[in-house]
Amino acid sequence: MQVYTYSEARQKLALVLEQAENTGKVLIRRKDGRTFALIPEKVASSPLDVPSIKANITTQEKVDIVREGRER
Repeated sequence: MQVYTYSEARQKLALVLEQAENTGKVLIRRKDGRTFALIPEKVASSPLDVPSIKANITTQEKVDIVREGRER
C-alpha cells in the first residue's frame, strides 16, 4: 500500500486516484501525523445488467421459445 504526503497527493492527484483504484487503498499522511485512507467506491451494478445480442428472430419465435421453456 502506497503512502503519500498531503503535498504529494495534491500534486499527483490523478496518479493517487489511479493507484487507489488499482490497489484498493492509498494512505495520505498530513504533517501532524494524521493518516487518511483513500478507498475507491464500488460500482453497484445489477446482476440482471447483461449485454444484449443481435439475433434475427421473430416475435412469434420468441413466444414459442418461452412457451417451450415453461412446459419443461
